[in-house]
Amino acid sequence: MLYNIYSRKRTWIAYLVLIFVTLTVFYQVYKFDFVYADDGIFIQENYVLSGITLDGLKWAFSTTYAGFWHPLTWLSFMVDHHLYGLNAGGYHITNLTLHLLSVLLLFSIFNRMTRDVWKSAFVTAVFAIHPMNVESVTWIAERKDVLSAFFWMLTLYLYIYYTENPSIRRYLFVLFCFACALMSKPMVVTMPLILMLLDYWPLDRFASGQTVTIIKDSDFLTVHQDKRKLKWEFLHKGWFLWEKIPFFILSALFSIITISIWHNPSVKDCPFIIRLYNGLHAFLIYLKNILWMAKMHFYHPFTYQIPFLQVLVVSLLIIIISLIAIVAMKRFPYLFVGWFWYVITILPVIGIMPYGISWIHEHYTYLPSIGISMIMGWGIPRLFYTPKIRKIILLPAGIVLITFFTILSYQRCSYWEDSLKLFSYALQNHQDDYLAYNSRGSAYFTLGQYQRALYDFNAAIRLAPDVQMIYNNRGVTLDVLGQHQRAVMDFNKSMQLNPDDAAPYFLRGNVYYNLGQYHLAIRDYDKSIDLNSKNTHVFLNRGAAYFKLGNQILGCRDAQQACDSGRCELLGSAKASGYCR
Repeated sequence: MLYNIYSRKRTWIAYLVLIFVTLTVFYQVYKFDFVYADDGIFIQENYVLSGITLDGLKWAFSTTYAGFWHPLTWLSFMVDHHLYGLNAGGYHITNLTLHLLSVLLLFSIFNRMTRDVWKSAFVTAVFAIHPMNVESVTWIAERKDVLSAFFWMLTLYLYIYYTENPSIRRYLFVLFCFACALMSKPMVVTMPLILMLLDYWPLDRFASGQTVTIIKDSDFLTVHQDKRKLKWEFLHKGWFLWEKIPFFILSALFSIITISIWHNPSVKDCPFIIRLYNGLHAFLIYLKNILWMAKMHFYHPFTYQIPFLQVLVVSLLIIIISLIAIVAMKRFPYLFVGWFWYVITILPVIGIMPYGISWIHEHYTYLPSIGISMIMGWGIPRLFYTPKIRKIILLPAGIVLITFFTILSYQRCSYWEDSLKLFSYALQNHQDDYLAYNSRGSAYFTLGQYQRALYDFNAAIRLAPDVQMIYNNRGVTLDVLGQHQRAVMDFNKSMQLNPDDAAPYFLRGNVYYNLGQYHLAIRDYDKSIDLNSKNTHVFLNRGAAYFKLGNQILGCRDAQQACDSGRCELLGSAKASGYCR
């Protein structure tokens, strides 16, 4: 009885400490702004702005906008917009709330499986405030990370609940939460394998087998019957494998959807060996950054030049550690489970799959890092032979480590306050990051600091002369500065780099419109609409150009087209002037 009271007391202390350190690091996000790193794409340029509507719901479940099918992520943004409008602090608070819930669930999961409060608290604390996990929490566009992680944790928690007393109802709850996780971010497709790892340790379902009790109201099979219901039981040591089949089917389905969305013809001919090299390179970088926090860097692009010796060393390292984990799995099951947790969960994002361009991002280690923390939490105490020595050494060491993580993560979190602070810090660490220059230039442009924006766009183009979007951004800046011919030259270069992109035609049309060359502007607007008929701004501007030329019929048609998409200012003005009925 006293032991149970003491155990509950330690558990509540652990909960309070985890909440405290998490909020200590991340409480500051309520005052943060959006950043020029996909926040606009996910929040300000789609149906999210309409809030919760029937059309928005249909769009969320049908769109592959921004290269993803994650309807629950879109719905969460719509709820935020309904509550907070475009107040970025509200979106940050939602991210923090989801992260905190995941932290509490993760501790509950390990504590319930292992009955070891302090080891479970250590693993959870590392997850809660590891500097590599800051990006997932503070980057609004990474809502898919924290939302999918929440459903991942909820799935694991309900799975443990199910294994304690299996039933169809409990099983369906687990399957439903897994589907929700997949609809938040498809990276969680590896969960069925993680469930099997947990079956081995600490749930120990491999050795014991399980009696699965299923409640039915039919008489399909009857072992015994009572007055209220039919109950039939069967013992099957392999049931824990069969029950994973629906999970694997869902994973396969979402993998196919993701690959089809991300398929990029421009990189499909990249040799598999190059992708393998990049994958091994990414594998090592992620592992190194978990164990030894590197300076923050957003983008590590796909590269075709990786030394063979490096690939060989990394390959041998992975093979050796994997073999050790397998050989020692009976004596050190946490080493086996923790290592393969990391290997399995990081596999979808290391660039081996034949789709898209491979980038190395800090937020990709959000879930995989738990496996490494697991090895540390259960493995390090084994280095000390007596409980007394463990208490003397490990408790102060753990407090020091968590304090160090708290300070480092608090500082790293503060850099996400706004785009200028974020990208200026990134450029201090990596002066060859053209994407950081481009993003900071966009921030300067929004603030009206056009000369500084131009400086950053120039720097980005010097580093990456073949990246189309930078020419579009510099062209717009030059146009605002009155350098119209140079702006046209940038849009022409953008068209050369990607003739199928509608944006440079629209932007060049705007230059011609501002110069009063309405026929040239309409020609570019026509081409832009041919390439992308969903940009409402093109219809607005083309309609305005038609009115300037005195063509009221075509002007009214475009004004009505824009109004049908929610932009009615041109139509209202035209009606007020008597141009349109």
